[in-house]
Order: sequence, then C-alpha cells, then structure tokens
Amino acid sequence: MIDICEILVHWHAGRSKNEIAGSLGLSRNTVRKYVAAAEAAGLAPGGPAVSQGRWAELARGWFPELADTRLRQVTWPAIGAHRDYIARQLEAGVTVATIHQRLRDERGLAVSVASLRRYVAGNLPEEVRRSQVTVLRLVPAEPGQEAQIDYGQLGRWLDPATGRRHTVNAFAMVLCCSRHLFVRPVIAMDQRAWTECHVAAFGFFGGVPARLVPDNLKTGVDRPDLYDPKINRSYAELAAHYGCLVDPARSRKPRDKPQVERPMPYIRDSFWRGREFTSLAQMQAEAVRWSAEVAGQRSCRPLDGAAPAAVFAAVEEPALAALPKAPFVLAEWSRCKVGPDIHASAARVLYSIPWQHIGKTLDVRLTSSMAQFFDRGELVKTHVRKLRGKQTDLADYPPEKIAFHLRTPAWCRRKGHPGGGHRAAPRRRAGRGRRRRRVPARTRRPVRRRARRRGQRGPAAPRNAGGVVTSRSMLPRAVLCYYADDPARRPHCTLTAEVAFGPVALCGPCARSRSTLGKGIAAAPLPPGPALDVLDWVADASLAAGQACRDLSAAVTRARSRGCTWAQIAGRLGVTRQAARQRYGSAATAQRRLTP
Repeated sequence: MIDICEILVHWHAGRSKNEIAGSLGLSRNTVRKYVAAAEAAGLAPGGPAVSQGRWAELARGWFPELADTRLRQVTWPAIGAHRDYIARQLEAGVTVATIHQRLRDERGLAVSVASLRRYVAGNLPEEVRRSQVTVLRLVPAEPGQEAQIDYGQLGRWLDPATGRRHTVNAFAMVLCCSRHLFVRPVIAMDQRAWTECHVAAFGFFGGVPARLVPDNLKTGVDRPDLYDPKINRSYAELAAHYGCLVDPARSRKPRDKPQVERPMPYIRDSFWRGREFTSLAQMQAEAVRWSAEVAGQRSCRPLDGAAPAAVFAAVEEPALAALPKAPFVLAEWSRCKVGPDIHASAARVLYSIPWQHIGKTLDVRLTSSMAQFFDRGELVKTHVRKLRGKQTDLADYPPEKIAFHLRTPAWCRRKGHPGGGHRAAPRRRAGRGRRRRRVPARTRRPVRRRARRRGQRGPAAPRNAGGVVTSRSMLPRAVLCYYADDPARRPHCTLTAEVAFGPVALCGPCARSRSTLGKGIAAAPLPPGPALDVLDWVADASLAAGQACRDLSAAVTRARSRGCTWAQIAGRLGVTRQAARQRYGSAATAQRRLTP
C-alpha cells in the first residue's frame, strides 16, 4: 500500500508516467495500472492537496486484494476448516511443521507447509507471538544473592603420566551481580567432583552466595520439578552446611541461567585451546590463576566495561555469607537391601545390620571414615568404613543364633567356677568308635602333688584332659600387677591386677602383651619359678588373649633346659607329644646346644 500511495502522490503532483516509472524503478504498465483507478474516480493532476492517509484509504477501496492478503490465498478456506485444532496445538507448544504433518496424515489436508505458515501468521498472530515472548530479568541481581552453576565440555586431553585420553569438562560458577567467574576442570562428573568443585569455588570467592542455580544433573537434583524439585541428598547436605538455598533452573531452559551459559565459549577459547597441561592438578591450578588474573580483569559489557574482579571486591564480596569454621565432610548416599544373612552391600563391602531389618531397603551414608545406615531417617547401624571385604558385628545376630560363636576362651573364663582353680568341661566324642586321649599318669601325678601341697580341694585337672579351661582366679582390686615395678613396662602397666595365671597377677595391658596382639608393646619377661608352672602360665595367657603367645616357644625352651620331657610339655600345652616336638623342637634343641 505504501508503494501505491507514493505512485499516486507523484501523479497528483503533475509528474508524467514515464518520470514516475524512472524515479521509483517501476515499469510504465504498473504505474499506468494504479493511476487508471484514480482517473476513473474523477481525480486529475494538480487538484487540491490530498493527505497520505486519504490516499491510503482510497487505495484500499480501489485495490482490496492488496489490503487483505486473505483474498488472494486459494488454500486458506481449506485450512480455515481446522482453525480450532490449529489453535489448540499452538497453545500446547506444537510447532507449525508438526501441525502440518498431523493435518496431512490424520485429516487429509493437502496444502504446503508455507501455506500453513502464512495462514497462521495472518489469522492466529496472538497464538504465534505469545510463545515467542521472552521476559528478561527486570531487576538487576543484588550483590551476594545468586550464583549460577553449570558444566561445559572443553575437549580431549592426553594424560602424559598414563597415556590415556580423557574428556575434560569445566565446572563454572558465576556470581550474577559482579559476573566474577570461577572455573575448575574435571575428568569425572560424579558426586565427589561436584561437591569438591563447590567447596573450591566458595573458597575462591571467600564466601557463600545466598542462592545457587544449578542445572538439573543427577549429582544436584534427583527429580526436576518447577515448584518442588527433589534435591540430591549429598548436595542438600552441602547446602545446609554452607547455609545457602538450591534453586535449580527449569529443565531444558538454558535461558534461566544465561550468566553462566554465555561465558562457556569464552572459557573454551581463552583458557583451553592451544595449551598443554602435564597433570590434572596443574590444570586446576592454572584454571584458578586464569579465573583471577584473566577472566577477572576482562572488560565486561554488562558492567559498562568494568572488570568483574573490581566490581566483586567493591560490591559483592562484603555481601557474601561467611564460610563455616568446620570443613565440609563429603558423604555419598545410596540405597541397599538387607539380606537373610543380615548383611547389606555398600560400595562393594558387606556390612552387618541388626537382624530386625532383614528384607528392608535402607539409606546408606558413606564418608571417608564411616558407613551409616538409616531406616526412614532413623539411624540403625554405624560401621567403620572398609575399602573391601566384610564387616560383621556379632551383636547384630539373634542371641540364640550366635551363641556358639560367642563362646570364646574369655567367655569360658567368665562363666567358669568363681572359686579359682581350673575346672574342665568334658568334650563330646566325635564318633562312637573314638576314645578320648588320656594324659599319661606320670604327667598327672606332679600336678596332684602340687595341688595337695597348696591345700587345694581335689586334684587339678590338666589342660588337655579332654576339656578347656573354664575359670580364672578372682583377685581383689588392691593386688598390684607383677610388672608394676618394672620401669620398661610402667608406661603400659595399669598397676591394678585384673587376671592371675598361676603365681603371677597381671593387669590388662600386661596380659595382652603376652600375645601377638601386643607386638607394638614391649614384651614382658618370663616370671621366675618352676619351668612347667611358667609354661602353664604362658599357655593360659595365650588362651585368655585368644592368640598364640609370642614367647610360648621361650617357655618351652626353658622347660626343656630344666629337664622336662616332651610328654610333660605336651600335657601343659594340651597337644600331642608329636605336635609339641614338631612345633617347638628345633628352637628348644638350638637353645640347649648354646647353653653351657
């Protein structure tokens, strides 16, 4: 319509058709076509002045097909029969190309995509324009209120130490007010890397922003939702520790965090391309330097050319929340099911759970030092974390199921006769035809004679007479340890005796030093006295500790040097003569040869 009005204005001013065609770049036939309508209406050149609006009104009346393009579209009547369907599809966010495909396949509409686009633009402009409207941030971000977070791929890197190629991604955190940027390259985007990057970013900025806007990755958000997103438990622990709010961006809406999306090409070009790195640690250290000295000093257009580091130091740094005094402990959360053996698997290690929770699915919290198991938020078991293998607490079993395994030598002594002395519980025979091995009489007689001399009631049963030792002497608390006056043992000795073996009373640390469990403690010397009594005392110490006594061979050697037979030694040890000779014979023989 503007071109027609211009032709009519030139004609009414008295210019010829040839001059109009030459100045406007049109053919004379085109000029003649539009001027003929004015001449037919009785207008002539040089008449009263006519305004631009009047010429437009006259042109719409003379050429209605130019004013309303719908009059020229032969396919629009066919498309108009599906107007309501097209409007509903546009409201649902369906593209025009998909609407055309559905109309063609499902409703048999034989028009082109271009015709459908022209129809939508001419007849449904609101529905099309409504989806194209983008509302930008109307109010600038306040200092210390928001930080946007995202990962961006940098490229491939060959590790010189291992020769392996890794895909390197950049963790980026941008403070929205000052546009200050922190970058940390990683080769694994797991929970540990995600948490460590946040801790490093907070340390780089020297404070914590009030709100974090991450993407909807699994290490940050378990279930995306516009109103109630489910935050990853490890990420939620980090946010609670630092006192900030996690507000994820909408799924597949990168414009919700443009401050961190836009710098990614800049990071890839300025920091990554054309550089060589010898290790991941060197790469991360270089990224920290680049963030402070290069990205922090660049001229930023949203800040009217100011440097982000300068704006950060002047405006945003004082507004950040202070870092907590205690360091954050990284915890990994997972789920596990308790099996019939009361064990559950966490990080490829089996941990025992109280038997009441068999068949339940528990939440597992793993730190570097412990493994915690929760049932609906309630802590049910805590273990020291292991890297591999199995961790079992016998107290998690029902008492009647584990009673046999709890009957250790220490249990036997607690359950034994309280009056002192030794009492043996006979063992069951393995089969009908087997007979119990008897201790030779020459071994039993000295024991009975010593018992009579000491005034004990009844004969003392030898240790191998078909049973195990089931009692220990009960000592008053005032009795001192045998090694209480030994300066070498004083740092480990608790002075007050707890157990007694034969004529010697010992405290707990000194008794434990007799076994292999006490290799880190100075060994206690053998007590004086008859060789067989010393041997009996050492064997009892080994039995109480549940381990082989490290100086048992020394006691055997002393007994052999005093003329004791292998039968006597075997009777005190509770083994056969052949086993005693095979185990201790070489050491005793060598010691006897050295003794003058």
